[in-house]
Amino acid sequence: MGQKRRRGMAAAAASVVATMVAVAGCGSSGGSTASGSGAPTKTITIGVLTDATGPAASASASSVDGVKAGVAYAARNGYTIKYVVGDTATNPATALAAAQKLVTQDHVTAVIGHSALLFAATNYLTAHNVPVVGIPEDGPEWTTSKNMFQVTGPLDQTYVYSTSGDFLKAKGVTSFGAIGYSVSPQSSEAASAAAESVKRAGIAVGYLNAKFPFGSTDVGPTVIAMKNAHIDGYTGQVDPNTNFAILSALRDQNVQLKAALMPTGYGGDIEQAGPGALQAADGSYFALTYEPVEMGTPATKQFQADLKTAGIGEPTYAMYNGYTSVGLIVQALKATPDVTQANLLTSLSKIKSWDALGLVGDHPVDPTAREPNPTQCIWVTQLTGTTFKTVPNAIPACGPIIPGVRVAPAS
Repeated sequence: MGQKRRRGMAAAAASVVATMVAVAGCGSSGGSTASGSGAPTKTITIGVLTDATGPAASASASSVDGVKAGVAYAARNGYTIKYVVGDTATNPATALAAAQKLVTQDHVTAVIGHSALLFAATNYLTAHNVPVVGIPEDGPEWTTSKNMFQVTGPLDQTYVYSTSGDFLKAKGVTSFGAIGYSVSPQSSEAASAAAESVKRAGIAVGYLNAKFPFGSTDVGPTVIAMKNAHIDGYTGQVDPNTNFAILSALRDQNVQLKAALMPTGYGGDIEQAGPGALQAADGSYFALTYEPVEMGTPATKQFQADLKTAGIGEPTYAMYNGYTSVGLIVQALKATPDVTQANLLTSLSKIKSWDALGLVGDHPVDPTAREPNPTQCIWVTQLTGTTFKTVPNAIPACGPIIPGVRVAPAS
């Protein structure tokens, strides 16, 4: 069930600020070479557009380590993946410049996107027909741009699912608080959707701030407002640094939470946040859109093995996303005899059922879908001391879209 958190994992951001190329091999970005055994090997260069530095790095930077593990997976399947990191620096202008460099100077065949600011670069990538694979954490372009493919399936946060409301209701929550970032449409909408979900479950919404300053850890006024609203349940649709600051301040104010359900902060994220985060988050629940490694399934064991091959320790949510993004590209490559940008785009467009290398169990998604999944599934762990443990009846917890309920798109 549980697994001790290992110490000493190097901060991911420190290793990705500079441009990097992984897995040495001959051949150019779409070429085919031959391995020493004579077996054909395809080589492809991809860009990794992520928030390696800046306020969003606590959630996104370790996606590069997930890509490294994906490189190990690709090698077992006969593909050499080279990658170049484009750091958005959590800045819209820098995000666009990084994307332009990946296309015009690094000549990548595809881009893996894991950035809260990706929306600043997607018009450019779409105009140049660059296949983009990744996590739809930033904005609605993932469901409108035909060159973008979502490893977790379509994510439209204006729809409201019963999942979080039902979970928090079962934990005895009676008054709920939530925050989301103002600059990120998905974050802002997700906070509002969480409030609607708990409301439909019969829980009062004591505090909602869907316009919280991006990446801020200045949480004093927010926590006082939550205390005054007598909240006993919390969800932060924000980065780990903000969530851990909120949880710590709530403890300092003696706010007794029956449940905090967090979409970020699992695994290695809490290690990188420092020892104070462990104390602040003790007892909190963490939701993943993948099987947590504590389940010990064949897929999670293989993920851990590939992380180990890449020299990586505890997984983070961003690592899952980087790993599965490479996996989706490899699946498309298997149907792409001549690796060109156009052919890869065509192959990705034909993948309608995706199990994230087995990490979503028997709940596959459609990476090409433009309408939301009718059902949302989350795999929930709870932090107890230094150990994450799976939560009974929440591996996974699934809930349908609540009919007739939508939240307004973030402006």
